[in-house]
Amino acid sequence: MKKISLFLCLTALCFTAMAQSKSDLKPFKVDVSVGYAIPAGTGAKGGVLFAVEPKYAVIPNLSLGVRFEGAVVARFGGYDPEGQPLETDVKGSGSYLATGDYYLMNNYAFRPFVGGGAGLFTVAGVETNSTSGDVSAGAKFGGMIRAGIEASHFRAGVEYNMIPKTTFTGYDSNGNITTGLTSPNSYIGIKIGVCFGGGPLKK
Repeated sequence: MKKISLFLCLTALCFTAMAQSKSDLKPFKVDVSVGYAIPAGTGAKGGVLFAVEPKYAVIPNLSLGVRFEGAVVARFGGYDPEGQPLETDVKGSGSYLATGDYYLMNNYAFRPFVGGGAGLFTVAGVETNSTSGDVSAGAKFGGMIRAGIEASHFRAGVEYNMIPKTTFTGYDSNGNITTGLTSPNSYIGIKIGVCFGGGPLKK
């Protein structure tokens, strides 16, 4: 018990010291990124994405922010009567997430990070070459996890956006009409960008 108590005390002291320590970096910055979106589901096609994310470092290794992102992809829209995936129109969707990044190193020249977020995703509708395969637009609550690196003002990372599926009426893979067909909404984002602000403090 004494060893456990000592360990807990040391852990608490470490976190307290981290919270009270001063960073050599400016706490506020804005990340601007572009990238490639890879949607889930058979018949879906990838597209481009664009994101803006203002954030503030509450402690040197932890930043909290808000991510505004738009992605243009072709989602899965069911099958035709012969069981082939339907061709779909490419449409845009957006997301508004509260985010957090934890930096594994506090080195401005090279800082790997892990993070995540949660919030609202606006899911675009899908128009297919069959009226029974249309998927309506809507909004869903979802989450995101990510990892990447920052090197000075350069940022690169991979994100997995977890969004609930949309259920609609269409054809299944056997050509039968079904009311329980689902269109996956989740997607992977591969992003590069720049950070405005957040550089070293002037001494």
